[in-house]
Amino acid sequence: MRILFLNYEFPPLGGGASPISFEIAQRYVGLGHRVDVVTMGFKELPDVEVVEGINIFRIPCIRAKKEICHPHEMVTFVYNTIKFLKRHLQNYKYDVCHNHFVIPTGLVAKWVYSNFGIPYIITSHGSDIPGYNNDRFLFLHRFTKPILNYILKDSSGNFSGSQYLANLANTNIAPPIPYQVIREGFYSNQFQPAPKDKIILSTGRLLPRKGFQYLIKAVSHRDIGYEVHICGDGPMMDELQKLATTSKTKIVLHGWLNNKSEKYKNLLEKAAIYSLVSAKENASKSLLEAMSAGCAVITSNIAGCPESVSDAGITIPPENELILQETIEDLVANDHKITELGEKGRQRILQVYNWDTLIKQYENVLAQVISKKQKNPITVTV
Repeated sequence: MRILFLNYEFPPLGGGASPISFEIAQRYVGLGHRVDVVTMGFKELPDVEVVEGINIFRIPCIRAKKEICHPHEMVTFVYNTIKFLKRHLQNYKYDVCHNHFVIPTGLVAKWVYSNFGIPYIITSHGSDIPGYNNDRFLFLHRFTKPILNYILKDSSGNFSGSQYLANLANTNIAPPIPYQVIREGFYSNQFQPAPKDKIILSTGRLLPRKGFQYLIKAVSHRDIGYEVHICGDGPMMDELQKLATTSKTKIVLHGWLNNKSEKYKNLLEKAAIYSLVSAKENASKSLLEAMSAGCAVITSNIAGCPESVSDAGITIPPENELILQETIEDLVANDHKITELGEKGRQRILQVYNWDTLIKQYENVLAQVISKKQKNPITVTV
């Protein structure tokens, strides 16, 4: 298959959805398909590049930061990408398009379908779905429903990495073709258990809903004998730095770290406990990384987090520093619980999140779309 792969966020840009989309593209190439990614350009990144067999075309856009993209920056991507594809599609032919995010990238997929007849499927990752990322997009999502329906009505299949997000989309958008679930896989050799240090790690964009402020407050009352390390950047950095100065437990704020770097790998693999008690999370890549590294995971009991960890993690209400404090205190006092949860997490990665199995679900979907050559609902075979 010749696959046009659209995503405005592709490594090294973006949050958790970015590496997931890379791995999907990588697995398509591993199955023998041609994959051409069209994504945002950024500063020093080359306009055209081949990475692990993936052909990457980066479109010049206005974008200030690697880790976050604002609506006006997305508009420049849509406009410039359509201009690029008008020329590009005269010489490059594709069988199908795998589009990531309904907004903004779905506008491009819709345009390609309308003008060149290339059918598309959509994978949503969270922020494009009304009700998911209210701390950033509550106001904007009041106006996006007509746009979402305009894009989704011509999609040949709509997918998410969690049942939580699929239910949210089917309730808040009610697309003609309902969302189905294809879970996001994980490479178990990327992060592996190592001898543990007394480290509690938390990672992600520094946004209020991620709950980093509650983690710092939960360990601030005394020195618990562990260090808390937070990896990420975002609008809460200054506030978290101020909170950290009042904590009796050592807090280390690393800023943004590439999850493929040795520093990040060493830190995660040595961490005994991983905490991400977020108020909204789809299918968190960070939780999969932590389970793969054999960390004892603490996460939210809402959204997509319980699906991700099942019984291989502790789930608690978000935005509650007292419950988080009690949970951490119990773990640091019981090494056997940390070991048990770490082993369960590792086994869950090996048994449930195997990319070799999961990518074939997407491959089957694309094959069905191509064979029909028209807009028809596709059913996933799990």
